[in-house]
Amino acid sequence: MTSVPYISGHYAPMADEHTATELRIRGALPPELNGRYLRNGHNPKPGVTPTHWFRGSGMLHGVRLRDGRAEWYRNRWVHTPAFDRDAPLIRPDGSIDLTASVAGTHIVEHAGRYLALQEANLPFEVDRDLGTVGAYDFGGALTTAMTAHPKHDPDTGELHFFAYSPVPPHVVYYVASAAGELVRMDSVDGAGTSLMHDFAVTENHVVWLDLPVVFDPSEQSGIPYSWSDDYAPRIGVMPRTGDAVPTWFDVTPAALLHVSNAFEDAAGRIVLDGPRYDRAAWETSWKWWTAAPGHPAVPVTGAINSRWTLDPSTGKAGEEALDDLITEFPTINDDHLGRTNRYAYAVAFPGAGLDEYGLVKYDTSTGARQVWPAGPGVLPGEAVFVPAEGGAAEDDGYLLTITSDLGRDASELLVLDARDLSAPAIAAVELPRRVPSGIHGSWIPDPEDAS
Repeated sequence: MTSVPYISGHYAPMADEHTATELRIRGALPPELNGRYLRNGHNPKPGVTPTHWFRGSGMLHGVRLRDGRAEWYRNRWVHTPAFDRDAPLIRPDGSIDLTASVAGTHIVEHAGRYLALQEANLPFEVDRDLGTVGAYDFGGALTTAMTAHPKHDPDTGELHFFAYSPVPPHVVYYVASAAGELVRMDSVDGAGTSLMHDFAVTENHVVWLDLPVVFDPSEQSGIPYSWSDDYAPRIGVMPRTGDAVPTWFDVTPAALLHVSNAFEDAAGRIVLDGPRYDRAAWETSWKWWTAAPGHPAVPVTGAINSRWTLDPSTGKAGEEALDDLITEFPTINDDHLGRTNRYAYAVAFPGAGLDEYGLVKYDTSTGARQVWPAGPGVLPGEAVFVPAEGGAAEDDGYLLTITSDLGRDASELLVLDARDLSAPAIAAVELPRRVPSGIHGSWIPDPEDAS
């Protein structure tokens, strides 16, 4: 077995594209699950070993559910210039080729378009069967990269996103209307050179993470960022309307790849949740992501579910750990994005009392947690929440996750009861081959007029 962790074990890539129809189901799929579960991840071509996990070519995996059936599974590479021609990001004249993407981090739908995302580049549009359409720039209005973590406002239908760069302007904030038209583009005042993988929005604010993993041209992995003790970490809070001028809150050194959620509490404070890395945890994880000597056995080491409370009346930030489990890939019921949420979900990694992978559900109002153990040799992916039809409570719904089972060399799309992770899976869709563990995905329901 190769010693490169991100192309071995659970992450061993597929060598081809495949389609299977009428998949076998154990249990019964909820009848309201009519749509597509799509997931992205890095899957380098045969014979290619990227210098960093994040540089592997993007491959989409999709399962089409309708009327209690699993109609198809298919996997497709995103055919970008970087995939088809191994095009470099930097052109000979020194300019950046925004189409030279691996498009391997996320896939979302907005205004009827399916967008495969990688934060250093333009989005790549794919069709409903995962065929590549091409780079998408909002009709020429987007002239920078786009984050892999845009936010859909559940009330307005707007898509909020950003670009970050080591050269000014370091952060540009965008809003696309529910119809897909780019209606706002503003440079964010005072932003720095951080690796800003994610951000947050609340009902009235945008939250920026200017933390101490910063641009470092000496980093040789192809992702030119590293931890700096000399960089003063800050979190910025900016009104969603008006000038793009944040108020910056000093915080203790930490890295935050993914936000669980952010919201405004009754006192007008901004509350931000997510898995927090200290320097040791970040650098140990980076070793895994780059196959450096001494890398750990699992890809995440020491990301602890944490909370920051930012008080505009005092200018101070409070910080606390919410739990001691090692977690990543947090999700919520996105109907509560930017609003007060009670429940959150995440992938739990071995360590801190866990011997195996699992999924965890947090009750943020009581501090309770519930862990779903995946079992020996099984790694679940990010758990995507899908509301149940007619559900009243925040956790009335389902969690969809693709598992990688090394013991059986197999994968399943599991449908779990989001209300109770101790209950058996509601349904398991048996996939035709083992799917490599990946990054982020989405449930995209059928439009009302779908045939």
